[in-house]
Amino acid sequence: QVQLVESGGGSVQAGGSLRLSCAASGDIFTVYGMHWYRQAPGKARELVAGIRTTGVTNYADSVKGRFSISRDNAKNAAYLQMNSLKPEDTAVYYCHAYIQTTIRRFDNYWGQGTQVTVSS
Repeated sequence: QVQLVESGGGSVQAGGSLRLSCAASGDIFTVYGMHWYRQAPGKARELVAGIRTTGVTNYADSVKGRFSISRDNAKNAAYLQMNSLKPEDTAVYYCHAYIQTTIRRFDNYWGQGTQVTVSS
């Protein structure tokens, strides 16, 4: 099976920084798109950033200029560097990846999430 594990969450003051990590492991043939989503209490899960195998990225308007997504294909890992954090960034952040397994099956995979709390 394939699993994603996030790390790097925590509590910071407004203006601070955090770097989230996501590691995919298991019966992986190819990791395609990787993404970071977040969900605040009482709100829907939203896409924060995404990155293709080519390195093409996309960001939610609310985080452009502050967050940066990257990946290491050799490690099947993705990262989210978060700078100039704001209280409204407070949420559980989830890693997502579209993966082809060694049995040539394509599926979406999700991590368990990591809490990010930004105080004013």
